[in-house]
Amino acid sequence: MIKNVLAKVFGRNKKFTDEEAKELARHQDAEVRAQLATRNDLRPELLYFLAEDQSHDVRIQVATNSATPALANLLLAKDKDERVRAELAQKIAKLAPGLSRDDQDKMRRLTYEALDILAKDQIPKVRQILAETLKDVAHAPPEVIGRLARDADIAVASPILCYSPVLTDQDLLDIISDRPIPGALSAISKRTNVAFKVTDAIAASDDVAAIAVLLANPSAQIREETLDHLVDRSVDIESWHQPLVNRPHLSVRSTQKLARFVASHLLQALAERHDLDPESAQAVAAVVRKRLEEMDAVGAEKSEARKASEEAVAMERAKALLGGGQLDESAVDTALSGGDYALVAAALSLLANVPVSTIHKTVVNQSAKGIVSIVWKAGLSMALAVELQSRMLHLPTTRILRSSVGGYPLSPSEMSWQLEFLGGE
Repeated sequence: MIKNVLAKVFGRNKKFTDEEAKELARHQDAEVRAQLATRNDLRPELLYFLAEDQSHDVRIQVATNSATPALANLLLAKDKDERVRAELAQKIAKLAPGLSRDDQDKMRRLTYEALDILAKDQIPKVRQILAETLKDVAHAPPEVIGRLARDADIAVASPILCYSPVLTDQDLLDIISDRPIPGALSAISKRTNVAFKVTDAIAASDDVAAIAVLLANPSAQIREETLDHLVDRSVDIESWHQPLVNRPHLSVRSTQKLARFVASHLLQALAERHDLDPESAQAVAAVVRKRLEEMDAVGAEKSEARKASEEAVAMERAKALLGGGQLDESAVDTALSGGDYALVAAALSLLANVPVSTIHKTVVNQSAKGIVSIVWKAGLSMALAVELQSRMLHLPTTRILRSSVGGYPLSPSEMSWQLEFLGGE
C-alpha cells in the first residue's frame, strides 16, 4: 500500500511547490517523509525541519543528503541515534579538505564544528567511520586528524596512523613518546617511507611486535647502526629473524651474526644475499655451512622436539593474549606482518576453536578455501584471509581467493564443509 503511495507521490523527477513539500514533510507516514528527505532540491529550512524528525529513518536520509545545510549537519552531529551520526560522519568527512576552526565563512565553520563533534563521538564506530574516510585525505583538518590519531580505540587510530599524509614526522614522534595505546606503534611502522628519526624512536621502544612490523616494511628507512643494534637484541626474539634476514641492506657484521642463530629455512636466504662483496659473501657462506652441519648433527628427533616446544610457547602467548582480551584481528595481523607464523597458527586455533594441526594441514596443502574457512569461523575479516593466503600459504596471486560482494567468496555451508574436511569440526 505505502509503496503505491510513494510511487504516486514521488513520480520520476516530480517537482513540488513549497507548499506541497511542506505538506509532505508533515505527512503522518515516516516512509513518505524519509523519501522526501532524499531529495536535493528542497529548501534548506525544510531539510533542517526534517533533521528534527522523530523517525531515525528520516534523519538518516537527511544526514546522507548532500544538500543538507551546514546548520542541520551540526544538529545531526549531536543526534541521539548513532546510526544517524555514523551516516553523517561518512558524508562530512568528504567535506573535510581545507576546513579549519578559524574559517571566516560561516557555513564552512559550521561544517568543521560538526566534524569536530563527530571526532569526539562516544561511539567508537562513528569515530572509526570518520577515520577510515579521512585516512588518505591530504588536506584534512590537522586538529581532527591529531585527535583521531590519539584515539583510545586502536580501530579508530590505526587507519590514521598507518596512512594519513597530514601527520608530520614530529606528530609521529610526539605520539610515540606519549605512551601510545597498544597497536599504535605497529600502525606507524606500516607507513610508507617511515623516516629515520621515526624508525629510531620505534626501534628504541620495548614494543617487540611493532619492531617486527617495522623490520618487515621494506620502505622504512632504518640506519645501519640501528639495524646492527636490533640484530644484537634479536637472538631470543624469533619474530624479528625473518624480517631482519629480508631487509634490503645489512652490514657484514649483522649478516654473519644472524647466520649464527636464525632458523634453518632462513640460512639459505642469508647465503644468497647480493649486497655483500665476494669476500664477505664467502665469510657468511662459511658460517651458514657450519650452522647447517651442526643442525644436521642434532637429528630429526631434537628438531621435532624444538618445533613442538616453539609451538607450545606460541600457544601460551596466544592464550595470554586471549585472557587479556587482546587476541583480536590486530594481534593476528601484527604477528603475520612480523613473520611469527607459530603465533598466527596458535591464535587462529584458539579463535576458530580448531586444532593447531588443522592450521598446519591447511598451510602444507596450500588450501585457500581452508584458510578462508578458518578465518571465517574465527570471526575475522576476509582482508586478513587474503593476507594469510599471500604471506603464510605463499600462494601466487592467481590462486588467491578474494572478497565477494557479500564479504566471503564461499557460502557458510561450503566453509563448514571445508572445516569438517580438514578435521576442524
